[in-house]
Amino acid sequence: MATFIILADFTDQGLRHEKERISHVDDVLVLAKKSGVTVKHMYWTLGRHDVVALLEAPDNETATAFSLSVASRGNARTETLRAFSFDEMTKIHSKII
Repeated sequence: MATFIILADFTDQGLRHEKERISHVDDVLVLAKKSGVTVKHMYWTLGRHDVVALLEAPDNETATAFSLSVASRGNARTETLRAFSFDEMTKIHSKII
């Protein structure tokens, strides 16, 4: 499984529904499961982004489809980052010519 980081920022619509935020998380977790994605950790953050989530997905396409599914709900804008472990980067470095 590949690791991804999703950075999310609440939209105006999302902020208008702040009191329902926790139930939205349940919806996101159900959506993740249906998408074949595992949300490992989710954090509300101070600063530039409102939420940072760490997830695992079988491939880039699955992670991207999940991120788009979340964003299409209109409560948050997302940015998806592929994250590489130390072992993955070691393999990548071994391929540098």
